[in-house]
Amino acid sequence: MNVVNGISIDSNDRTRGQRLLASALLVLCLMAPAAHADVYGYIDADGTAHVSTEKLDERYQLFMRGEATFDSDKIARGVPGVDARPNMSSPLMKLMLQHPNLKKYEAMLDQSAREFSVDPALLKAIMAAESGFNPGAVSPKGAIGLMQIMPETAERYGVQGDRRKTIQQKLTDPRINIRLAARYLRDLQVLFPKRLELAIASYNAGERAVQKYNNQIPPYPETRNYVQLVAQFYQLYQPGGSAGNNTGNTGNAGSSDKPRRVEIILPGRRSMPPSPTSVE
Repeated sequence: MNVVNGISIDSNDRTRGQRLLASALLVLCLMAPAAHADVYGYIDADGTAHVSTEKLDERYQLFMRGEATFDSDKIARGVPGVDARPNMSSPLMKLMLQHPNLKKYEAMLDQSAREFSVDPALLKAIMAAESGFNPGAVSPKGAIGLMQIMPETAERYGVQGDRRKTIQQKLTDPRINIRLAARYLRDLQVLFPKRLELAIASYNAGERAVQKYNNQIPPYPETRNYVQLVAQFYQLYQPGGSAGNNTGNTGNAGSSDKPRRVEIILPGRRSMPPSPTSVE
């Protein structure tokens, strides 16, 4: 017999209650709307690319089709998560594969990936989903830079403001931003071993949210769609994926007369801040 907040609780009742609570949380997760793995997008007249996990209006066209659920085991085995015949000639696909900032920050991505034993394709996927490759992006919640790092997360890893720069200013440095993201992802994968989808969900919603829902993807529309989007981009940027098989002629996707801005739209996070007119 235990007393909690003045209420006597038998150990058997407590165990039964814990089981009921766990079952209720599981049911809640299963009842949440399933995220669609299909990705839609278009490039507008101003050259801005718009990408969403939903067909928000008639302008959005399907350009990546994938499975309805994220299966990290399949990704680990190299089972395609995207359509085996994506439209590689579409301007939007070219932009996602050949965005100038992918090349610009590739050395930083690779270095941080090696340092913290993180797949560089995963870092690229998160960069695409978080900021649309925009190093100057700042979210309404205060997440900063290419990988959308919160100042509180940076503080957890020892980043401090000083007389010359605040934490926020330091996070605009792509090298610091990418390295922190890789370190955080390493720790999330240690926290949720062999559950890459939970590490990705935690990157979006926080690890406490994942733990709150009994180590399941939280039933937040943004988070569920985010996991699907990152899973799609992860396949795209793997060496053996579409990106690896698209090393030939891709047109002038990185030239100055082609679109360079990407706006990621997810339910619950309707848009990202606009990218700068030109790539830094």
